Amino acid sequence: MAQKPKITKEMTINEVVGKYPKAVSVFTNYGLHCIGCPMAPSETIEEAVEVHPGLDLKKLLEDLNGAVKKE
Repeated sequence: MAQKPKITKEMTINEVVGKYPKAVSVFTNYGLHCIGCPMAPSETIEEAVEVHPGLDLKKLLEDLNGAVKKE
């Protein structure tokens, strides 16, 4: 049975980074340098992907969850 993802598209950037520090490197690898961005406290992962054309939301979520699965 598949485990429910820890990180979902509805979570804010700050929420993810606060809970899972290893996620920072994944965001950075995707060119999402949102960590210090004024939008980070309220912008969801889905919203961040929408304003950064060419990113694959599903793949980003898979990579984020893969990076933090042991946290």
